[in-house]
Amino acid sequence: MATRLPAFEFDARLAEVRGRLADTEADAAAFFGATSIEYLTGFHHIQTERPVVLAVTDDRVEITVPRLEVERVEPNPRVDAVHHYFDYPGGAPLRTAAEMLDGLGVASVAADADGAPGVMGYRGPSLSEFLDVETQSWVDRMRWEKTDAEVDLIRESAEWANLGHRYLADYTEVGAHPATVSQRASMDASRAMLDTLGDRYAVRTRGGGPVHAGYISGAETALPHGHTPNERLSEGDVLVTGASANVDGYHSELERTMFVGDYTDEQEHYFELMLEAQTVAIDALGPGVPVADVDRAVNDYFDEQGVREYARHHVGHNIGLGGHEPPYVDEGWGEYDHVDEGDATMAPGQVYTIEPGIYTDEYGYRHSDTVAITETGTERLTFFPRDIDSNVVG
Repeated sequence: MATRLPAFEFDARLAEVRGRLADTEADAAAFFGATSIEYLTGFHHIQTERPVVLAVTDDRVEITVPRLEVERVEPNPRVDAVHHYFDYPGGAPLRTAAEMLDGLGVASVAADADGAPGVMGYRGPSLSEFLDVETQSWVDRMRWEKTDAEVDLIRESAEWANLGHRYLADYTEVGAHPATVSQRASMDASRAMLDTLGDRYAVRTRGGGPVHAGYISGAETALPHGHTPNERLSEGDVLVTGASANVDGYHSELERTMFVGDYTDEQEHYFELMLEAQTVAIDALGPGVPVADVDRAVNDYFDEQGVREYARHHVGHNIGLGGHEPPYVDEGWGEYDHVDEGDATMAPGQVYTIEPGIYTDEYGYRHSDTVAITETGTERLTFFPRDIDSNVVG
């Protein structure tokens, strides 16, 4: 049971960044993105208007944080020194970061951005106002392929997501409110996860539980990003579910189309078309397969069935520390300006959500499964039943 990323993973990541840094003229690498900082050091924080800046040289890792983060980052064994400013805007965060870099003897940096992101109203100077900056996206690219240890965490996430989804199915009944069913399923699955893992659970939430399971219902399902409606469930309602669990920052994605009580012939027709489209996509996956070809295979199937007009999005995306990560399973992926020729095909370690959907004027139909690309093929990490009769509830 994998619950935490091994320490050696961070050593390997920092070594990779240092190797890339050695190929540049820069004196240090700098990172503003919260996910990149977490990926390299294990220090996770909420990205707000208060910038956090990580600096990596050939022999040092130092960080600038707002005062309120000092106690959280100081115990981190991968950070050699912590610098802080009091708060934004009075604490001059970028000036503090520039002073940190100056103390490291840095005159030029390869940074993931030329300044902190404009989150929650932040507005500040560019890093290039203080020293020479070239931009890089090293960590973003490193995250595409997961190590075995990362896949283990996503696999564990899928186990708890499955439990949350099972509770969703069990608690659904005519007259129930979808919001309270979702809350109950999430709470009970989270309780089971925390009771089972005990002190092995890596704290990643503030106030909420590690498992989230919920659904939208009725007409909202016709919108790919619909909201939970304020209406109680009725016989014949269509549900589109979603379940995941946070395991040391890593996520899986499990979605199902479900029916309350029973389904009509028309609903069965669209469900089966969606299910076959997902099967086409899963069967098309594999190492060395052009990413765009998977989306193209589904679009060809939709064309053959005369339902292309009901598609609203591409087939899926990579997943890991982020809910959505590149590569994106999209017909245009290989032609995208930022994709090198060698990055246009699937590779072992990439983990994809596979979620083609059909959206009529009345309802939406979408399953999503999390699938890892292996050296020899694929491994489906989520495992809730996909067939229609297993998805009748209430």
